[in-house]
Amino acid sequence: MSDADYFKNMPHDKNDPNPFLAIYMDQSIPFNEEAKAAYLKDCSSRSRQFLLPVLRPFARLMIIVLQLYKIIVPKALTSSRLLHRVLHFGMKTFVSPSANFMILRHFYLGSEVLGFIRDNVPGVHIEMNPLKPTKLEPVKDDLFLIHDLNLYNFVINLNRELREKGTEVTAQKQLNFSSITSSRIPIEQMPRRWTNFMDLTTAIECFTPVYQLFLTDNDFWRATNSLQLDETIGILASKIIGSNDRLALINNKHPMVPLTTLKAGFRLVLHGLATEQLHALLVELKLKQQKEAAISS
Repeated sequence: MSDADYFKNMPHDKNDPNPFLAIYMDQSIPFNEEAKAAYLKDCSSRSRQFLLPVLRPFARLMIIVLQLYKIIVPKALTSSRLLHRVLHFGMKTFVSPSANFMILRHFYLGSEVLGFIRDNVPGVHIEMNPLKPTKLEPVKDDLFLIHDLNLYNFVINLNRELREKGTEVTAQKQLNFSSITSSRIPIEQMPRRWTNFMDLTTAIECFTPVYQLFLTDNDFWRATNSLQLDETIGILASKIIGSNDRLALINNKHPMVPLTTLKAGFRLVLHGLATEQLHALLVELKLKQQKEAAISS
């Protein structure tokens, strides 16, 4: 039974309504149905209900301890290669199939959103490094780090070209959706051993201090500050679309006000959801444009 069928077949008790069923049935937020079901089922797991409240305080305490440690030895034990092998092992061994599915989707969708923005700003030529993993193996190849670098480099290169050419991002009458996949993202089946029990939020909270341990202090701060570029990407997309409808759910706000690293795990979850919502909106607009083109022809 698929995650979507799990909610579709869930009985509705009027005296004890399921909160996750209510959110799944609600269509006010643009969200891929398969991803929404996977995420909400993951949220309703015992891991998130009982394990997260216990592990989150320890994970955040470790962030504080490591921050103090990095002040003394800022580059000790730093290795992106080792970091990503640890992350790959953790995802393969402990993280739930739904959570792994959502993580890989994030890299895939993030690359497509940046491609959409580039394709709809006339006159700019930006080299892209799209990340489209469909299985866990590519995690070993610095996937998380490259994802952050791609985001920063895109914002810098786009705005450098706009400044040099004296142009700006404006609404496009005919949108170019060639970078947006409207069909199912071809992600392979994730490991389903008995050890793969950890939900997405708990996994991210646990992985955050690991991320901090194996990166330099500068690299970790850069990674956490990248989360606040959500608003930047949302504004760019809304300018191109010509509307900021349903882009108001971005919670990682003003990029000029950097936050501490303490709640990086929670903000990373919000970052993933913002990407899902924006991509779902672009898919919706793509299908609408295709339908209008078919009618007019």
